[in-house]
Amino acid sequence: MTLSRRTLCAGTGLLLAGTLGLTACGSADEPTPAPTPAAASPGASRQFSPGAAGSGDEYFPTYGNGGYDVSRYTVKVRYDPAEDRLSGTTTVQAAATSDLSAFNLDLAGLTVRSVTVDGAPAKHGRKGDELVVTPARGLIAGNGFVAEIVYEGEPEPLRNEALGVGGFLHTEDGAIALGQPESASTWFPVNDHPSDKATYDIEITVPEGLTAVSNGVPAGKSTTGGWTTWKWAERSPMASYLSTVVIGRFRITEGEHKGRPVFHAVTTDLPKGAADRSIAGTVEVADYLESVFGPYPVGAYGGVVVADDRIRYALETQSRPVYGASFFSRGENTGVVAHELAHQWFGNSVSLAKWQDIWLNEGLATYAEWLWAEHDGGRTAQQAFDVRYAGSSGQVWRTPPGEPGAENLFSESVYQRGGMTVHALRVAVGDKAFFEILKTWAAQKRDANATTAEFVALAERVSGEQLDDLFEAWLYGTQRPARPERR
Repeated sequence: MTLSRRTLCAGTGLLLAGTLGLTACGSADEPTPAPTPAAASPGASRQFSPGAAGSGDEYFPTYGNGGYDVSRYTVKVRYDPAEDRLSGTTTVQAAATSDLSAFNLDLAGLTVRSVTVDGAPAKHGRKGDELVVTPARGLIAGNGFVAEIVYEGEPEPLRNEALGVGGFLHTEDGAIALGQPESASTWFPVNDHPSDKATYDIEITVPEGLTAVSNGVPAGKSTTGGWTTWKWAERSPMASYLSTVVIGRFRITEGEHKGRPVFHAVTTDLPKGAADRSIAGTVEVADYLESVFGPYPVGAYGGVVVADDRIRYALETQSRPVYGASFFSRGENTGVVAHELAHQWFGNSVSLAKWQDIWLNEGLATYAEWLWAEHDGGRTAQQAFDVRYAGSSGQVWRTPPGEPGAENLFSESVYQRGGMTVHALRVAVGDKAFFEILKTWAAQKRDANATTAEFVALAERVSGEQLDDLFEAWLYGTQRPARPERR
């Protein structure tokens, strides 16, 4: 994610998170049914219990759920902007990781009409932003299951005092579903934590004449009865907050690069110009980053530019980042493109296991901006480091990027001190080991989740050096570390 310069300088947090006071399934007067133990197969001696109502993340304990692992979502939604009304059917293919009598999915602000598990009707109820599903029979650990949820309603954004507003946002002629650290639960039921990645098939039906952009490879579109269905397929495992749908009127550019589709969309609310030129540079930037990080890790290229005052940031939505128009208000800006494309490796392919380690995403993406600027004839990465080392505010040094706290998840420290941490590593181990570390990290953790401890261990193994002191000072200290020097 990239915050606009104005937002970073103001020190504000970014979007998203939080819970809404939601009613039980059906109407406000309908009681929430309590989960009841599901019956096991005849003769079985298993002890079935409900899955956890959260992933256990220290920063956001209620995000995600326990007891199962999702492999694929099939999301089919129909949205009418004139009525701000969404209806959908989401199919969740998953495997139980414990013997389950019930399990939860994250779903905010929408009414569930029916749920089936493996084709049989299942009980369902609501506890705030949690959909509680009780299948007719217990789900045995290690076995796969398929849940289908039918739902509808007026989508609502998620609100949190520290992180702002995000999720499904209604616009004048469409919608934008976007945000970090959570947003997906505002338009489909989901295990909404990056530790449970899955593949996606997404279909969005909208009034004819509108475009509906999502993640992955374009899978065709069809029009009937005044409605157009746009289909998308993301085959690389994706964290849920990286899913998006953007509906509106756009200038579309399509092509192919290295056997992968290219799909760009720039809102027609902007005159043709800097935004279009910047997004057109996507494949050039991606090719350079391949030389630094290794093979491009997802199945498509692209970008989406929106003009909405609520979106003053860019987000690395998988295969097709979404950019707020303010990034291009002063002209062409490929630096933000480099940042969001770097996330396709670091943040998307190599995903967080827990939100505390967000510096792994933002520090590496910030450093990619510095590398791209040097490659593109701008100042060197060393010069970029020097400027920030000398000029960063005291708050940057008081906030440890390796443990920023939920309230500082999008702070300048996470981005700029995170980037300086990466440069300090480069200086300490030398270029040969440093670039081998980046490529090895991207390759060994491709499509997986990772932690800071694993990154440090890899850096020490590749470089042959002990780096605890370096990372302790740059990631966890509360004072400005000494200027890094080659050992």
